[in-house]
Amino acid sequence: MNLDTRETVVPTLGVLETAALLRELTAGLIALTDFDEALLALVRATRDAVAGVRWCGFTALRAGEPAGVAASDEGLAGLDDLRHGPDTPAMSAIHRREMILAADLAGEPRWPAWTAHARDLGVRGVISAPVDIDDQVIGAINLYAAAPDLLTPQHQLTAMLLAEHAGLLLAAVRDRGRQLTLAGERDASLLHEGAVGQAIGVIMTQRGCPPAEALDVLRTAASSLDIPLREVAERLVRTVSRPRDN
Repeated sequence: MNLDTRETVVPTLGVLETAALLRELTAGLIALTDFDEALLALVRATRDAVAGVRWCGFTALRAGEPAGVAASDEGLAGLDDLRHGPDTPAMSAIHRREMILAADLAGEPRWPAWTAHARDLGVRGVISAPVDIDDQVIGAINLYAAAPDLLTPQHQLTAMLLAEHAGLLLAAVRDRGRQLTLAGERDASLLHEGAVGQAIGVIMTQRGCPPAEALDVLRTAASSLDIPLREVAERLVRTVSRPRDN
């Protein structure tokens, strides 16, 4: 009777743990625009949230070249980079497009050089799950255990759900980063564009502020008045250009 009770409780705890991790990741990554910062937040949150996982890492590729590497602990950063070539659990997961499990690295034959290095660092088990991010970037999230046979089917399920969720979050981070870059380029062009550039110069003179802050003032005014930015700029320029009555 007691055995039956334990069998039903453990999966439930695993589901709750995984759900809490996914919520935490969403909250932590939802506003980020830097891909490397997002990777670091991802691996640290995973390490701290998943019982039995001592360390976590992430390997990302763009067109077969490194696009980002993160490790929850600096001492294990080398396990997730490409110095070992294709002979790593992460690269196996990426190339085969399937989850890779090595519950006990003792005698593991698939990645001899990587396994020897991992065991020297105290790693005894690993799960690597492929992560689809967008059309350009793919990767793998790597869960490491400090003792053999700690990584269970529940960990594999968690890794699968985590990989799916992380892919969506990281794709959004990359998209926000691209949008921010485009916005910066548009801002740079606006600084020198006709009436908008002149209006920015007026605001800078009046307020003693830098160009970016002056542009924000114009945008705030345009939003408040519900009229285009250029029209606000033109109004301001016309206003300051009027001759003053003596």
